[in-house]
Amino acid sequence: MDYYILQDLNVEASLEKMPDEQITEAATISALTIVDSSRISTFIISILLIVYGSFRSLNIEREKEKDEKDKEKFGLSLPGGGSSDSESQLQTLDTCQAMFLPVGASISLLIMFLFFDSLQVVFAVFTAILATVAFAFLLLPMCQYFVQPCSSGQKISFGVCGRFTAAEIISFCLSFTIVCIWILTGHWLLMDALGMGLCVAFIALVRLPSLKVSTLLLLGLLVYDVFWVFFSSYIFSTNVMVKVATRPADNPVGLFAKKLHLTGLVRDAPKLSLPAKLVFPSSQNSSHFNMLGLGDIVMPGLLLCFVLRYDTYKKSQTCSAETGVPPPPNYVQRLSYFHCSLIGYFLGLLTATVSSEVFKAAQPALLYLVPFTLLPLLTMAYLKGDLRRMWHEPFLAVPVPKHMEV
Repeated sequence: MDYYILQDLNVEASLEKMPDEQITEAATISALTIVDSSRISTFIISILLIVYGSFRSLNIEREKEKDEKDKEKFGLSLPGGGSSDSESQLQTLDTCQAMFLPVGASISLLIMFLFFDSLQVVFAVFTAILATVAFAFLLLPMCQYFVQPCSSGQKISFGVCGRFTAAEIISFCLSFTIVCIWILTGHWLLMDALGMGLCVAFIALVRLPSLKVSTLLLLGLLVYDVFWVFFSSYIFSTNVMVKVATRPADNPVGLFAKKLHLTGLVRDAPKLSLPAKLVFPSSQNSSHFNMLGLGDIVMPGLLLCFVLRYDTYKKSQTCSAETGVPPPPNYVQRLSYFHCSLIGYFLGLLTATVSSEVFKAAQPALLYLVPFTLLPLLTMAYLKGDLRRMWHEPFLAVPVPKHMEV
């Protein structure tokens, strides 16, 4: 669900009829709304989630490589048919999946728009289950840090459910508790926490294999975002994206309590705003929230995760004596793709914020995020001479020329 909506202060008087003092005051108010604490929080949190999810993905990649080296060195037989746990967690998107994803997202959005009233409890339960697993993934490193001194790291069997370490069990229990509290209270801060877990899990566990797949995915989602924000109202007489994103769902606890005739619990159960977005209350108006769809974090985050992996891979190849590649000759070569894309993401988010302030309406963030992240990346890859390789097989080892062999 990709949308970007900002609710702002309405200036009723026209600037033409204002004296200079009022024009200055209106300009000051407009500037203050842009630097509102909710928007600053949106910037900081979204960037931190992308950076953390990307490095978490890189860490999983390194663990997979370490397991493979251990297997080759000691002849170990890893469970699951010779594949490590970290490798089985990963999902790599191919070209067909990248092209179909915007279509699937459109179908899902349309189903939620047309059948939300009859399926809202199903949506709430499914979201709660998914958020529990994702938030447990987010909490896992912290639990591993605290459990490591008093745990051997051995896995405990739970029958058909699988085998889990003590840290994984604790993180799941904590996540399940947070989800239960969110269901009972519906607090926006807990919803944000669950949304952050979904972002990190998706960025860390889903891989883009090449720049070609990344470009197809982001361009398709850009069209999806623009259509459902700008043009859906001409077909459905309402903004479908905003309608679905802001519609609360009935609380499953309230539904079961109603069937059991527990009237007090039915009255106390709040409606749930599903964690498909991050919301931050405005410091200038507590009834207004600045909202950013999780897709506007996850989809550019997948691109940044890809370029971080490529930066690391290229650096390892450059430092290797086998490649014989000379050190970077200029500042263009020294600037990493990850830093370039991260700066582009920040500028794209800033542009989306300014646009929402200018037009006083919901803005499809990917309309700004995709060009600001993808175009600088393509330009830098062309200048560095990596574009062809990144487009097709970025992680394929380059054969050593014969005159370089020792």
